[in-house]
Amino acid sequence: MAEALPSPLIDGFGRRISYLRISVTDRCDLRCRYCMAEVMQFLPASRLMTIEEIGYIADAFIARGVRRIRLTGGEPLVRRGVTDLARTIGRHLGDGLDELTLTTNGTRLATESHALVDAGVRRINVSLDSLNADRFRHITRTGQLDKVLQGIDAAAAAGLRIKINMVALKGLNEDEIEPMLRWCAARGHDLTLIETMPLGDVEGDRTDHYLPLDQVRRTLESRFTLAPLAERTGGPARYYRVAELDAKIGFITPLTENFCAGCNRVRLTVEGQLYLCLGREDRIDLRAALQEGGRPALDAALDRAMAAKPLRHAFAIEDAAPAVSRHMSVTGG
Repeated sequence: MAEALPSPLIDGFGRRISYLRISVTDRCDLRCRYCMAEVMQFLPASRLMTIEEIGYIADAFIARGVRRIRLTGGEPLVRRGVTDLARTIGRHLGDGLDELTLTTNGTRLATESHALVDAGVRRINVSLDSLNADRFRHITRTGQLDKVLQGIDAAAAAGLRIKINMVALKGLNEDEIEPMLRWCAARGHDLTLIETMPLGDVEGDRTDHYLPLDQVRRTLESRFTLAPLAERTGGPARYYRVAELDAKIGFITPLTENFCAGCNRVRLTVEGQLYLCLGREDRIDLRAALQEGGRPALDAALDRAMAAKPLRHAFAIEDAAPAVSRHMSVTGG
């Protein structure tokens, strides 16, 4: 009698979960103003899952039908052993896993790009909110633009496809959106614009810098021909072809155009907490399940997670308090 295959991950609203984002560390070597406070209290090493535990849990997700995995942070490349983890997960590529990707701030790409390619990564997202060195340092508090640009060049030379993620910030970088689009087009990189999200205390009022992307899109449409694309990369972005530049631009709009109906994602933190929605506190402790009962307990925890996944987030930029108390770096973007 053939052994029954593990059941796919389908939530209570009939959505099939096929995309897992894994935050391998809450630490980052930058302090972006919309993401975290200038002085952060990071997790002690004793509370972090080991690379082996993360790999084991990733295997369980792949067995249950997850087809795409993204490694995130914090900054994932500051985590010792992250390329070993990428190789562990990457062995499933072509045999259960369609794609392994990574989101990075680019500061370590100059030394890590070839290792990522060797592990099976073919596409990365790089966070880059300004091409002006002084403004970049202001937004990131500590960043050196030249170092990031060198990392992007190294990644491209290693054969990685690159998508630039730019958080649109009123009064900080809104005048750079078109120049960034042209810069990306000239280099063959895609661009995705992201609305700032109310996550964690960032020592400032997000409403001061909230820039609705429907407004940005209308501005771009007055200058370019934007044709909607059916293409999806597993996440929430909606893509358009910019005819005049032969470029692709995406918009992630959690506030102006809710995308929850088609949500196919869950997020695993470095502590082993599985968050079922970026904008909610619903979570299941997968590390505890793994430690207490191995694979059977882990699968049972995943079943409970599917039953608990909410319909949609609760983001509202006008609220005085963040939608959730944890910073973006805890859950992974």
